[in-house]
Amino acid sequence: MLNPGDKAPPFELPDADMHIINSNDFFGNQNLVIYFYPKDDTTGCTIEALELSDLMDEFSALDTQVIGISRDNCVSHAAFRDKHGLTVQLLADTEGEVCNDYDVWREKEKNGEKRMGILRSTFIIDKAGIIREALYDVKPKGHATQVLEKVKKIT
Repeated sequence: MLNPGDKAPPFELPDADMHIINSNDFFGNQNLVIYFYPKDDTTGCTIEALELSDLMDEFSALDTQVIGISRDNCVSHAAFRDKHGLTVQLLADTEGEVCNDYDVWREKEKNGEKRMGILRSTFIIDKAGIIREALYDVKPKGHATQVLEKVKKIT
């Protein structure tokens, strides 16, 4: 489990348009909010992505980039983004390496059945690449506003 004060694990992942995004490109320039979510176009994930998208101007004003990561592929991300008019950048971690690095790939139990999946989690990383907040097992509704308030405290 990652904790505040830890160095953020670096990554390179493709976005919805298949451009490779390198986390190190943000450090030194911007804060980074990385939110991990289970699946494109599902109810909770859509709520979270829409709420974050609605606050993008406010995050930008705080020199903060918001990135969503799931194990869905680039085509799925593009369809999700376009269907809902999302402005958050969505990255595809199809192999699950970044999910493992951030310790969000966990065993979950639903209806008595155990399976692996992404634990909805958010990380607020400062310009130096240090994790300032590690929020595991978050609820989607209202989460974007909570994250914005936390970002305001580090800028």
